[in-house]
Parts: sequence; structure tokens; C-alpha cells
Amino acid sequence: MDFFEAVDARYSYRDEFTDDAVPKEDLDKIVRAGLAAPSGCNKQTTTFVCVTDPELVAKIADLQTMKACKTAKAFICCCIDREPEAAYKEFSFQVEDCAAAVENMLLAISALGYASVWIDGGLRVDGRAEKLGELLGVPESKVVRVMLPVGRPVSDGPRRDKMPFGERAWFDRHG
Repeated sequence: MDFFEAVDARYSYRDEFTDDAVPKEDLDKIVRAGLAAPSGCNKQTTTFVCVTDPELVAKIADLQTMKACKTAKAFICCCIDREPEAAYKEFSFQVEDCAAAVENMLLAISALGYASVWIDGGLRVDGRAEKLGELLGVPESKVVRVMLPVGRPVSDGPRRDKMPFGERAWFDRHG
């Protein structure tokens, strides 16, 4: 699949996954795509935990309500510092670094024929990020900011319409 096909194929999959395992070799490729993402001042602030152990996968699934999480065969958890270090002047770019890595991984997931959904807000409620961090041995200085359930989709899920180019993008001047 070429790059633009992967971009068009990527969508937020919230439904069930098949029982097919996600080989570690594929997770390695996916995370390497995340590691290749740009980062502010090349600080490379995001760290990743790939989860494939069935017992641990089940414990993570218990923390979530979405079907995709309940049936995922693997998870990729993206961690950032709780108290970020400045990268340029007083600015930290770790949230942006994490987002760039996640998008690269979502494209890689699509290119390999898997599906996923970007989970962020669901980690910020009910202490889920902290519980997840404890399960994964994430140091206290870091927090799980984004989680990606990964698997083969049971069905081709619905895609939401994107606004037309002319409503969100222009040449030379906004609007």
C-alpha cells in the first residue's frame, strides 16, 4: 500500500477485532514508524510499551469500555513526562511529539491491514492512565497519554465524512 492509500485507509475503528494475533514483528514495524516521527528539537520525548501478553491485554481491556479495547489482541501505549523539560526556550513539545508518533503509527497500522483508534480522553478519567501505568511498570515520572488497541477488524467500519478542502484549506489566505 502506498502512502496516500494508507492515509485514505486510516480511520478510527471502534468495533470488535478478530481473534488473529498481531505478530511482534508487525508491532515492531508500527512502533518504528512512531520512532521515526519528528520531535521538537529532536528531544524524542515519547516512549512506547507494546502489550501482547494475553493476561496483560485482558487487564487493560477491563479498564476500558470500547469494543475495540475489549477485543484487541495488542496495545501500544505512548508515554510522556508528567513534568516536561523545556526543549526550546520555555516550551515543551512532548504532546506534539507524541501526536506525531501516534499518527505515523496509525498510518503504519492501516498499511499493514490492521485497524486502531486513538484513545486519549478515555485515559484521563477514573484514574485509567495511572492504573494502566501501574500495570505496565511505567515510572512515576511518566504518564500513559495515548493508547492504541491493535487488531484485524471484524468488518470495514464506518468512516465519518471529512469536510471539503475549501472549508478547511486555502491557498495564500485563510478563508
